Order: sequence, then C-alpha cells, then structure tokens
Amino acid sequence: MERVQQEKRLTDIDDTFNPVFSSLQSSSEDSGHRNYMDPPSPYRLKADASSDEALKHIRTANTISISPELFEKLYLSPQTPVKGNLRNTFGNPTPVALLGFVLACSPLACELMGWRGAGGNGSATLGSYYFVGGMLMTLGGILEFFLGNTFAFVVFCSFGGFWFTLGSTLTPFYNAYGAYAPDPTKPYEGLTSEGFHASFAFFLLFMGFMSLMYLICALRTNIVFVTIFFGLFMCFVLLTGSYWQIAMGQFAVAAKLQIASGAFAFLACLAGWWIFFAQMLASVDFPYQIPVGDISHLIRSGTARAQDKERFSA
Repeated sequence: MERVQQEKRLTDIDDTFNPVFSSLQSSSEDSGHRNYMDPPSPYRLKADASSDEALKHIRTANTISISPELFEKLYLSPQTPVKGNLRNTFGNPTPVALLGFVLACSPLACELMGWRGAGGNGSATLGSYYFVGGMLMTLGGILEFFLGNTFAFVVFCSFGGFWFTLGSTLTPFYNAYGAYAPDPTKPYEGLTSEGFHASFAFFLLFMGFMSLMYLICALRTNIVFVTIFFGLFMCFVLLTGSYWQIAMGQFAVAAKLQIASGAFAFLACLAGWWIFFAQMLASVDFPYQIPVGDISHLIRSGTARAQDKERFSA
C-alpha cells in the first residue's frame, strides 16, 4: 500500500512539473499520452495560445530561417552570410526601389513607342525621373548596402543615377542640350542637333553594357530579374542606334529603332511590375504567392564549388 502511494506521488509530480518546456507537457496532455521522444522546441505552442504569445515566442528566437528561393524573391540576390541581424530588424527596401523603377520607366516606354501621340523624349514625365526613379532607387540601394546585399545595392544605385542623369539632361537649367543649339537664345534647338544626339548616345551605349553585366549576374537569381535586364539591355542598344541615326539624318530608321527600344523597355517594366507584386504578396504573408522562376540552382555558387573541391581533395 505504501509503495502504491509513493508511485502515485511521483506520477503527480511528473504530470505537473516540466521546468524546461512547459508547452511540451501541454502537447502531450492534449494527445492523451506523454511523449518523451519529442525534441524540445521553442516554437511549440499550446493549441489555445494567443497571437501575442506566439509573437513573443518568435521574437525570442535568435534567428528566423527562410529558404534561398524566398530570400532571392525578397532581396533579388543570392543569400550570402552577413554579420549582424539587420535583415530581421528593418523592413525590406527592395520593393520601394522596384517601385521607383517601374513608375519612372513605364511611362517612358509608352512615350518611346508613341502611344496615343506621346513623344518628346520623355520630357512630359521629367519630374518622375527625379522624385520617383532617381530618389526611390537610390534610397533603396543605400538601404540594401546596410543589409549587406551588394548586388541589389549596386543595381539600384546605378539606375538611380541614370534617372537623375536623364532628368538633368532634359532640364533647361543644366543646359545640356542648349550647349548644342546654333542660337543661344533658342536652347531647345539643341534637342534636334547632330552633336547632342551623337554624344548622348555614348551614355546610352555604356548603360547597355552595364545592363549586359547585370544580366549575366542575374543568372544566379530568377527568370523575372533576367527578363528585366534583357529588356533594358536591348532598350539601351536600340536607343543608342536611334540617336546615332538621328545624328546622321536617318529619321525614318531612327523612329523604328526608338519604337523597338520602347517595346523592350515595356517588357522590362512588365517583369518589374510582376516581381514587385510578388514581393508585396510575400511581405504580408499572403496565402497565395506568384512564382518568379528561381534559377539559382542552375549555376552553383563559387563557395559551393570550393567546398566540393576541398571535400574531394581531402
């Protein structure tokens, strides 16, 4: 009789005391039996746990792991180890930089194609080059720098600089085209001069060269990002040809090249809107996600190749 009472006391203590993971005990009680083989986890919650309690469990966890595919969708660059915990502290700046790109480039693409009588080399949307494309992309690029995302930092800042350059070129205050005008009192005539088009085309040419390098690097990210840089590369190359044709007086050929460049720019914008929408859905943890075509697994990283080499040589 005494032995039975002692076993009962031990059972009562065991049922009421779990000093490490009390939620493990609750889970076992709900299932009707105790399971000592369950690995302890700080994420284990009671069935009736409140949202505040769940958030507390997540915040007290030191790290939050996300898949490489999700990381590339959110930051547009392969996941690389960085010091600190800024990615879990601050918001993701990538969408705001993408928004600056698509809001500045989409109207310009339509103007280059001459839709509904649009034209003027994008002068009508001059303000968006400064305050949307230039400002938002540069801001997003700087914030990507602090998060340790080198590729996104360089891409966004370089294109932010492009929008500032395009805006200042079309602004009369900077006299970029006025310097080529035959009559100083009519600076707008410089926009039709041979020298201005022949000179500005070189800037567009090297923007295309830069986009080609980004296109190659984007092969480690996703299909949507590759599409953006392919469209931009073709846009800059064709627009360069259009400006040189204008300089040589071949206006018919130049007009066709300009329309084609606008079409490729519009393709890049469509891809930009797609990945922007994908990132916004991911930012609110929407139950349905749209794919971006992850292709990072097709080209293995240099780090992985070096590790394999060390493993085989050992």
